[in-house]
Amino acid sequence: MQQIRLEVPLDLYDTENDLPEPEQKLLTEARQATFSSYAPYSGFHVGAAVLLDDDTIVTASNQENAAFPSGSCAEQSLVFWVGANHPGKQMLAIAVVARPGESNQFCAVSPCGACRQALLEYENRQAQPIRLLMLGTTAGQVLVSPSVAGLLPVKFDSFD
Repeated sequence: MQQIRLEVPLDLYDTENDLPEPEQKLLTEARQATFSSYAPYSGFHVGAAVLLDDDTIVTASNQENAAFPSGSCAEQSLVFWVGANHPGKQMLAIAVVARPGESNQFCAVSPCGACRQALLEYENRQAQPIRLLMLGTTAGQVLVSPSVAGLLPVKFDSFD
């Protein structure tokens, strides 16, 4: 038996101010999107924002349903809506943030496995990496994955 070690490439920024200005705005928009979340069951409000290649920013939030898990994650809501309403536009970067309860404090969160797979589908479809921005666990820090594929080192795609 041989053991294989997989690594997930992430860039750590000490502050949001170290990011390019469009990505700073993306995080701001993702935070704002948490306030349109419908999360009466989990109390966990997630917002996502995507920067398109024409500098348009589109946002979405998680939408829960009493018939759990029939709701929709913010990330999936976002990429599906962009795919349907902005066909042909490249997604350059996506920011994902969360806000627990009725707090105004934001916390670190990464996309769930299903969302990672949905994001990967659009990354593959556009044949260009999508940068993924997430808050770090230390206040002010930001983690950036240069590509969604980096978060799924053993991925499922059309070749499977």
